[in-house]
Amino acid sequence: MGSLVFIVIIGTAAGFIATRMFNLDLGVPQTIAIGVLGALIGGGVLRLLLATLGIFSGLLGAILGAVVLIVLYQNFIENKK
Repeated sequence: MGSLVFIVIIGTAAGFIATRMFNLDLGVPQTIAIGVLGALIGGGVLRLLLATLGIFSGLLGAILGAVVLIVLYQNFIENKK
């Protein structure tokens, strides 16, 4: 129930800002509807992007960790030989 209230509040604000950005003169119910539907669509897209980027962030982290290890190896282990 709390998340529904949150979506309505955020959606109302988003609808107000979006209708002002596009200079739309809509009533309060239409503005709220645009904002709430936009929040639902945007939330779904954002979750999909985060899930996709989460997979790639693991790969990026692994590559970064390997690079750090190679640099440390080259600077500290190879130089002692």
